[in-house]
Amino acid sequence: MSEKFQEIYDQSINNPEKFWQEASNDIFWFKKPTKILNKSNPPFYKWFEDGVTNTCYNALDIHIDQGRGKKTALIYDSPITGNKSHFSYEELRSKVSIFAGALKNQGVLKGDRVIIYMPMIPEAVIAMLACARIGAIHSVVFGGFASNELASRIDDSKAKLLVTASCGFEPGRTVEYKPLVDEAIKLANHKISKMILFQRRGHEVKLNTPIEVSWDEVVSNASDADCVEMNSNELAYILYTSGTTGTPKGIVRDIGGHIVALKWTMKNIYNIDD
Repeated sequence: MSEKFQEIYDQSINNPEKFWQEASNDIFWFKKPTKILNKSNPPFYKWFEDGVTNTCYNALDIHIDQGRGKKTALIYDSPITGNKSHFSYEELRSKVSIFAGALKNQGVLKGDRVIIYMPMIPEAVIAMLACARIGAIHSVVFGGFASNELASRIDDSKAKLLVTASCGFEPGRTVEYKPLVDEAIKLANHKISKMILFQRRGHEVKLNTPIEVSWDEVVSNASDADCVEMNSNELAYILYTSGTTGTPKGIVRDIGGHIVALKWTMKNIYNIDD
């Protein structure tokens, strides 16, 4: 362990409120927190509980506001298909804000849960940031998981909407998502209200029921959505454990603590400060 790391670690342990207050200054707040740590109900500590922010604003909008809109925000480089693309902060925000508007048109409100069952394509990132933009809680489920695994996460999260794709590509095979999603919806006791499906070129599938709608359709009928102001202790996402020792458990992460910790890590561990 380096001396520098040891010094930082000691500061975080000896005076955590001061340490994380300083760290919180590096992110954007609609309202900066005055209460850094509330430990009145251990082990359920609350960080930055009166702060107001938004994950998507910190990921995209702040960079555009500070003149970095033309810089690259996302690089897509698929080793399977060979497809490559770059998105600037401005380009990515445009796609995110439109899809956020599409989610709102489909009835998704602040606090609603959205399951994202997607391959590793740009639309998966767009869906996550769109949820954050309007205050919905997303839960990423590994694309290609068996139907019963997806169904268990639908039931536990009580998701209002599911975002998926027609298929995913793995070395030597194509994973057809639609049959897996159809079976999961049948198995789940909790019924989603809508399913948005991104059609991958050359692997389009038929949409059969009223709850199914294509990505392109919902986007074509949507308008840009602005960032919703979120309390720091509202939830950013649900991430499920593997379930190898029993039922998968949903781990929740709040918004303020998530952004501050991520920003601190990027700045101090990876030396990325924009």
